[in-house]
Amino acid sequence: MSTSSPTHPAGAPAASGSGSSSLGTIFGIAAVAVLLVAPFGVYPVFLMKVMCFALFACAFNLLLGYTGLLSFGHAMFFGGSAYVCAHTIKVLGFSPELGILAGVVFAALLGLLAGLLAIRRQGIYFAMVTLALAQMFFFFCLQAPFTGGEDGLQAVPRRALFGIFDLSKDINLYYVVLAIFVFGFLVIYRTIHSPFGQVLKAIRENEPRAISLGYRVNQYKLMAFVLSAALAGLAGSTKVLVFQLASLTDVAWQMSGEVVLMTLVGGMGTILGPVVGAAVIVTMQNYLAGLGEWVLVIQGAIFVLAVSLFRRGFVGEIIAVMQQMKAKKAG
Repeated sequence: MSTSSPTHPAGAPAASGSGSSSLGTIFGIAAVAVLLVAPFGVYPVFLMKVMCFALFACAFNLLLGYTGLLSFGHAMFFGGSAYVCAHTIKVLGFSPELGILAGVVFAALLGLLAGLLAIRRQGIYFAMVTLALAQMFFFFCLQAPFTGGEDGLQAVPRRALFGIFDLSKDINLYYVVLAIFVFGFLVIYRTIHSPFGQVLKAIRENEPRAISLGYRVNQYKLMAFVLSAALAGLAGSTKVLVFQLASLTDVAWQMSGEVVLMTLVGGMGTILGPVVGAAVIVTMQNYLAGLGEWVLVIQGAIFVLAVSLFRRGFVGEIIAVMQQMKAKKAG
């Protein structure tokens, strides 16, 4: 059987029209333009946190929204890369770019190992295997001597990027984080709109049919899993530079649940949904922090409302309304 595929394999949903693509491109350019000037009016560290978690959510959405695999263990890639990046920079003296690269490579290798163990399972069994692996990794991070235990790795230095750009200044670091976010987002966008992405959608829609057409489904799912893990690792490594910290919070199961919430609230299976979901959740955590544990109650209420009233997520519902309006005009 060959893993080669036609541009639009049978079983895949139809690609978006050129009008939707053009609108998305215009929106993307406008969003980047806004982000370029945003740190002059909004606290840069808050914006950097949003971008880190938006990239994390986009990476998770590649797996859930476009491949149909629900992972409850993505925190091990996000947090694992954070620990590796922090350790290599603080203890081994790596430069920021090498620390990030080390974190991404570690996340990809960990994703390959976890994927080989979990990818043959489906549905709730796949989710439970990933959760079990993530919990094992959490306890490893808790006990390992080089992770700092409950204290984590703190005061990670912000060294000069490529020996040129001073990252000790928030404004300089902001544009580095923005460049990383845009790079990761474009990788995901290109993947989704490639023949490989079309096969992933076909697997999501009807896996038995994809198998009958000759696709090596497990290989495609494994590649998607590893790519998602690597991009989650990129987000985790970048977060270390922002907060100069890697802690158990990054690998806890609550982090995996949080990224699921971001994806579902924003819109699973949409390119911009996870970004919107991450912005909503991080904004709530930041500006409602004074309410203490009530933030979790509010997040739960928003999740229930999103599932009940906006089943496609905020962005998904907007897209659906626009498509209905377009259909009425065409009719």
